Amino acid sequence: MKKVQFGNSGVEAAAVILGCMRMNGADHPQEIIETAVENGINFFDHADIYGGGECETIFGKAMKESTISREDIFIQTKCGIRKGMFDFSKEHIIHSVEDSLKRLGVDYVDALLLHRPDTLVEPEEVAAAFDQLESEGKVKYFGVSNQNPMQIELLKKTVVQPLVANQLQFGIKHTGMVDQGIHVNMTDAGSVDHDGSILDYSRLNEMTIQAWSPYQYGFFEGVFIGNEKFPELNEKMVEIADKYGITSTGLATAWILRHPANMQVIAGTMNTSRIKEIADASKIVLSREDWYAIYLAAGNILP
Repeated sequence: MKKVQFGNSGVEAAAVILGCMRMNGADHPQEIIETAVENGINFFDHADIYGGGECETIFGKAMKESTISREDIFIQTKCGIRKGMFDFSKEHIIHSVEDSLKRLGVDYVDALLLHRPDTLVEPEEVAAAFDQLESEGKVKYFGVSNQNPMQIELLKKTVVQPLVANQLQFGIKHTGMVDQGIHVNMTDAGSVDHDGSILDYSRLNEMTIQAWSPYQYGFFEGVFIGNEKFPELNEKMVEIADKYGITSTGLATAWILRHPANMQVIAGTMNTSRIKEIADASKIVLSREDWYAIYLAAGNILP
C-alpha cells in the first residue's frame, strides 16, 4: 500500500481510505474491515450522519469481534451536517464527537473533519471545541471537508491546531481542481475557478486532499466505469488498465494517486474483491502520457 504524508502531522497514512458511508448495507462488515486491513487499507472514514449513526455502530461492533487492534487502524469521522442546516457551534461539535465515540466503541478518533461549510461559523467556537477535544484526548488531528482556501484561512484565524486534511470531490469525471489550472488565462468553461485554487493551496499549506466519489460522475449521479454513457473513456481505461495489469477501478484509483499533490482516495466499496483491486492499484505509478490520455478521453481538452 502506498503511503502519503497526512498533512503536516508527521504521520504516514495509507493512500487509500475505506469510506464507511454504506456500511449499514454491508452483509459482512467484519470481513470487509479485515480484508481492508490485510491489504494495507487501515484508514477508515466515517461521519455522524452516515446511516443516521448506524454505520459507526456497525463498524464498532465489527471491530470488537475482530482481532484487529485499535492502535493498528486510523479512524476518522466528520460532523457539522444536521437536518436542514449546517452547524459548527462548539456545542454541536463536542456533542457529535462524543456520540461518535460511543457508537464506534473507542476512546478517541484519530481525525475529525468539519463536514460541509457552515456560513454561520464563528471560528472562536470551532477553536474552543477543538481545544477541548484535543485536551481531553478525544481527537488527535483536525481538518475540514468541502472547504475553499478563504474558509480555511478564516478558521485558522483562531484555530491553533494544524488543519491537516480537506475532503473534496475529485476523480476522472470530476476534474475541476485540475481544469482551472490547465486553462489559466483562457475564457472557456474549464478556466472557471470554482474552488479558489484549492489544489495549489493544499500543496502550499501541506493539507492532504482526500478525494471522495472517485468513481462517480456528477453529484452522486452514478459510476462512470463500465457505463455506456462514456464509451471512449471506458475503452481507453480498459486499454491502459490492461497495460498495467490492473482493473478499470484500479486505474481510476491510480490516476488520482499519480498527482504529485499526494492525495488519498476514499473508496466507498463494500465489496471485498474490489477492495483488493483498489489496494493493488495503489502501487502503480502511471506515466505522464497515460495520465493525460485518460484525462482527454474523459472529455477534457487542452488549450
